Amino acid sequence: MAGVDALIRERMQSPVSVIPALAEHIIAGSGKRLRPLLTIAAARVAGAKDDACLKLAAAVEFIHTATLLHDDVVDSSELRRGKVAAHLIWGAPSSVLVGDFLFARAFELMVEAGSMAALEILARASRVIAEGEVLQLTRAHDLGLTQDVYLDIIRAKTAELFAAAAEAGAVSAGAPPAQQAELRKFGQDLGLAFQLVDDALDYSGSSDALGKNPGDDFREGKATLPLILAMDRGGPDERAFWTRTMDLHEQADGDFERACELMASGGALEATLGLAADYADSAKASLSAFSASNSWRPALEDLADFAVARRM
Repeated sequence: MAGVDALIRERMQSPVSVIPALAEHIIAGSGKRLRPLLTIAAARVAGAKDDACLKLAAAVEFIHTATLLHDDVVDSSELRRGKVAAHLIWGAPSSVLVGDFLFARAFELMVEAGSMAALEILARASRVIAEGEVLQLTRAHDLGLTQDVYLDIIRAKTAELFAAAAEAGAVSAGAPPAQQAELRKFGQDLGLAFQLVDDALDYSGSSDALGKNPGDDFREGKATLPLILAMDRGGPDERAFWTRTMDLHEQADGDFERACELMASGGALEATLGLAADYADSAKASLSAFSASNSWRPALEDLADFAVARRM
C-alpha cells in the first residue's frame, strides 16, 4: 500500500497547479483505501508474488476519487472524508474537471499495467458506475422506490468498483477463471455491505465514522434502504411525516431527530444492518475457493467484517 500511495502521489501531479492542490485535498484525506487494498489482497490471495497489481490498484483509487469529486458536486455535499468538500473551496467546475483528470490518469495506469483483460474490467466498471449514478439521480427522491431497485442502484454505483477491483487483482495474478469469478463476487458483496452500513450510519453514526455530516441523505431527501423500510413498516402518521420531509422537502427543526427515532423504533436500521451482515457473510463464503491455509484469506475475511463493524 505504501507503493500504491507513492504511485498515486506521483501521478496526481500536473503543471496546472490547481490539479495537484485539489487532488491532494481529497486524496490525502482519511480515506480507507479499501478498493486498492482489495486489488492487492485479491492478487496476493490468488498467488501473485510481484507488484504487477500496483498500477491497477492506483487506477482503482483514481476512479473512486474522481467519482467522489463528481458526486459531491451533484449532491452539494459539504464534507468529504471529514474535510470541507473540494467544490466549496475551488468551485464546482474545477472539481468536475479535476475528476476528469483523475479518470484520465486511471486509464493511463491501466494501459501501462499491460493487461487487456484488466483494462476491460475497469473500463466496464467506469461505465456501470456512471449508469448507476444517473439512475440514482433520476430516482433519488422517489418514495415509491423498491428495495430491489435500490439494491440495483448501489450494486452499480458502489459495489461494481469493489467487484472490479478484486477481479482486476485476480486477473493480474493470472488466477483461473473460477477464482476470478469468486473474487469478483467477494468484491461485489463487500461493496453492497459497505454501502448499506453507510446508509444506516447516516441516521445513527457520527461525522468521524461517515467522513461526512450525518443526516445528509435526510436533508437531501435521498431515498435509501432505511427510508424504504421505514415507509413500508410505518403507519399513516409516519408515512405523512416522510412525505412532508422527504417528498415535499418541508423540514423543520427536530425533524432529523424524529427521523432517527422512527428508523430505530421501526427496525429499519436493524434490518439494513442485518442485510449488510448477510452480504458480508456471502462475501466470506466466496473465499472457500481458496485454501484455508492461504495466509491472505483471513485478511480478506477481515475486510468483510470491517465493512459491517463501522457502527458509530
